[in-house]
Amino acid sequence: MKHKQRGITFLGVVCVGIVVGVVGVVAAQVAPTYLEFQSIQTAAQRAAESGNTVGEIRTAFDKSKAVDYFEAVSGKDLEISKVNDKIVVEFAYDKEIHLAGPAYLVLKYRGSSK
Repeated sequence: MKHKQRGITFLGVVCVGIVVGVVGVVAAQVAPTYLEFQSIQTAAQRAAESGNTVGEIRTAFDKSKAVDYFEAVSGKDLEISKVNDKIVVEFAYDKEIHLAGPAYLVLKYRGSSK
């Protein structure tokens, strides 16, 4: 009586391990940039709510920047406008993550206080 073997080969385990490892390394490099984006988004929202002039909003944002420890955007990089009597603070920036050799992963972050 012959039983068919089931399961995955050693080569299959190695290939799956390599794929999981590469995805894990990239995710470990992307996660901090996303957390930084969330901090910037929160700081923009607080700045829009706390100031009435462009200077006050930029100062409030820079104070949040000092507290939350992010470097990607500063107060001078903000686009501040008024939409329907509501102050809107917008920002945009790119992050590059070096993968290997000439390969980079470019993340384009954009957000606003809407």
